[in-house]
Amino acid sequence: MEFAMGGRLDIRITPSDVGKRVSVRSLTGPEEPSARFTDTVGRLSSWSGGVLSITRRTGASVRIDETDVVAGKVVPQARPRGRGLTATPMSELTAVAGRGWPAVEQEPLGGWTLRASSGFTARGNSVLPLGDPGLPLADAVARAEEWYERRGLTPRFQVTSADDALDSLLAARGWERERPAVLRVGTLDAAVRQEAPLPEGASASLATRPDERFLGLYGRTLTAREAAVEVLATPPPGGCVHLLTVTGRDGATLAVGRCSVDGRWAGFTAIEVAPEARRRGLATAVMRRLAEAALRDGASGGYLQVEPGNHAAGALYDRLGFTPHHEYAYRTRTSPGRMPAGTPGEA
Repeated sequence: MEFAMGGRLDIRITPSDVGKRVSVRSLTGPEEPSARFTDTVGRLSSWSGGVLSITRRTGASVRIDETDVVAGKVVPQARPRGRGLTATPMSELTAVAGRGWPAVEQEPLGGWTLRASSGFTARGNSVLPLGDPGLPLADAVARAEEWYERRGLTPRFQVTSADDALDSLLAARGWERERPAVLRVGTLDAAVRQEAPLPEGASASLATRPDERFLGLYGRTLTAREAAVEVLATPPPGGCVHLLTVTGRDGATLAVGRCSVDGRWAGFTAIEVAPEARRRGLATAVMRRLAEAALRDGASGGYLQVEPGNHAAGALYDRLGFTPHHEYAYRTRTSPGRMPAGTPGEA
């Protein structure tokens, strides 16, 4: 569908552009009488029932009635330089990474998100504190503890340097700091320029849900398999997911990887190579093919997480141009008892 105004085509987008980055100008509603038009830029996540849904890069969703649209066009993604990516606010990347690995169950607590996935990965079973919880800090921690206890899960928080007050409170209560990691960022261009042929007789396939070959190699799915499938297959709002499997001539799974596309960002996770197939360039091949798919979907920058002691992965991502952006870790309650909310000196 295209609309003409004054004999000129002002709207150059259609429902077939769902998934692309667009710029839309629409009539302003009565709640903003001082402005006549509103401009919205983001990914066109849906267009049905006469309503456009556009997801901004922050993850916020904007719904626009098509009768209010006066102009619209597809906007190509800018290809940022590596330095531009490293200047991205930590809060933006933390939120993007959270959406890229969506927990099976999520519940807001003010600006915090409580996440549970039947124990599948720390990311999927921890509190993501991105803002004010709306309660005194000690009370909010107690509320989170109760939430995880009701689900039979160990209470856990994901923390960065922006969470100093929370981190100090948890440390004072004896919560263990564990699983430190570095989030790295880089442009996708460097990855797609890599020479990364597959071994003779091997083939690569993309899917949107993990099959038994993928799950068989990605060993973290041995427990809570149903939760693992849901997390791996669920895309960010308005985005998409690619799951890549490399199979050898004999049908054995050689390597797997996952990429979630969220606006300009592509998140790389679950990169795994079978032990007998390592040192053959397969991790590079997986990254290149996932980056190619992400570029086709409009992404331009990528992020991934690396544990400090994983030197082989660090060397690979150095070659691909992914540079450190920030560190994060988890605070995990190691004992079953809880200190009461509002303990003196801890609020």
